[in-house]
Amino acid sequence: MGQGSTRREFLRGAASIAPAAALVSSGAGAATPPVPDPHERRVLPGPPDRPFSRAVVFDRTVHVSGALGRDPRTGELPADFAAQCRIVFEQLEQAVVAAGSSMARVLKCTCFLTDAAEFAAMNELFREYFPESPPARSTVVVKELVLAGARVEIDCIAAL
Repeated sequence: MGQGSTRREFLRGAASIAPAAALVSSGAGAATPPVPDPHERRVLPGPPDRPFSRAVVFDRTVHVSGALGRDPRTGELPADFAAQCRIVFEQLEQAVVAAGSSMARVLKCTCFLTDAAEFAAMNELFREYFPESPPARSTVVVKELVLAGARVEIDCIAAL
């Protein structure tokens, strides 16, 4: 700092030099891909007729909405609990992968069951989808789910 200049003036001058210095150090004019901002909110859209997102990516985590066991190809809801549960895990996996992660990076699941007697069956399928180092989990038994006849809903949070 020269005589008579303030720290604020010095810092203002340094701030105007920094962008030019970055260009010089990157090879003046070299095209470098922008670094994604980890704090930028990215949304995987949900169904167009419903007011929620399939998943939201923020701060290197993926927050996946609850999935129900309705077959996405037919729109049918199987009567069989295991079939519903398998569809739920497949939908979760599709959302996690679409967001850029994997089931191995799932940190937490919240499971909703309409019948506590189906907890053991859900555990068996949970082991198939999370064979090693399973995520943290909460399981809640509820009276009913939003979709009539649905017996299981699961959401999750995964790391990128």
